[in-house]
Amino acid sequence: MAIYKSKYSKIKASSHSVLIKETRKQYHTIQKKNPRRVPYVRSAYFTKDKIFVNLFWPHLQQKTSGDQVRRLQLYACAIDLIRNSKNTPETIFTHTDKEHALHRFEGLSADGAKFYVQIRENKRTNRKDFMSCFPAK
Repeated sequence: MAIYKSKYSKIKASSHSVLIKETRKQYHTIQKKNPRRVPYVRSAYFTKDKIFVNLFWPHLQQKTSGDQVRRLQLYACAIDLIRNSKNTPETIFTHTDKEHALHRFEGLSADGAKFYVQIRENKRTNRKDFMSCFPAK
């Protein structure tokens, strides 16, 4: 799997409240640029298909506070990867859920941190949602 090098570095803040404020600001700028306020970004890999980013927040709420901080620090890098990466992701199909496919992209931030971005695709409706971003172990 090829690694996309993002032009953004991780957000330097380590406080949960500061990170939420910063990433929500980026989310709202994406939301304001779209008609009808449905937040999405266009993906280079999926031939400029819409990748909806609003499903990231409920998924983030399921994580612990420390894990939320690690994921929020990579938010800008993940959006950059979704917009500009043309690298082929690792695609995962599960036997229990044949309706969805999970695409996992690998990226490298400007400060050298390796991370993954997961996009869930509904095979029936062809809708793609940005699910998660997390640092590599």
